[in-house]
Amino acid sequence: MATDPIPAGSLRRPLLAGAWLLPVFTALLTLGTLTHQPDPGSDFAGYAGYVTTPVFLASHLGASIVGAAIGIVGTAAVALLVAVPSGRPGWTLTGAALAVLGNVLNTALFGAAAFAQPAIGRAFAAGSGDAVALNGDVSGPALFATAGAALLSWTAGAVLLGAALRRADPRLRPAGPALAALLVIFWVSGLPGGPVQPLAGAAATVAAVVVVSRLRRVPDPLPAEAVAA
Repeated sequence: MATDPIPAGSLRRPLLAGAWLLPVFTALLTLGTLTHQPDPGSDFAGYAGYVTTPVFLASHLGASIVGAAIGIVGTAAVALLVAVPSGRPGWTLTGAALAVLGNVLNTALFGAAAFAQPAIGRAFAAGSGDAVALNGDVSGPALFATAGAALLSWTAGAVLLGAALRRADPRLRPAGPALAALLVIFWVSGLPGGPVQPLAGAAATVAAVVVVSRLRRVPDPLPAEAVAA
């Protein structure tokens, strides 16, 4: 059965609105990394105290897990807007899929942090002698393998999307690759912790705002009259 055509502009407007979730995502990443937990290997008492704070839980549930969902929507919207103008829609959508996969894998890490680490911290405060060993068990090979897969997916997705933005329009050439590079720097700099990660997140937010604000000038690849539903 034939369906009514969907006006081209009606598809573009919600995608442009959804694209603004990308800088919201990077801003939440920045807020979630303003502080870092002490090293459990050298200061387990400080680590246990940090992971039992309300700020730690709120950061992981809000900035990290909800933020990942926001980032997925924003990434998908940006990818759909530039897929055809980039000249390589397949690679662009592959990049979006890899970025989404990286975010989903990251939520497994954030979930472990949000729920397991506070329980370990409370057990340590209660005098449990097993808290240190349990923390090491949680942060075992399976968690590191998941983190490695997330990093690879995140990096590959960022590189492909950055290349798509660069090719889609000359106005996106500086900001698109810069955003991709800053997202990778953000992820990698989080491994040792320190001030580099929130600075990279703040810079990525600026780059994301520039990218999204210029997306409305990218030519609409849809036919002017309509596209079939």
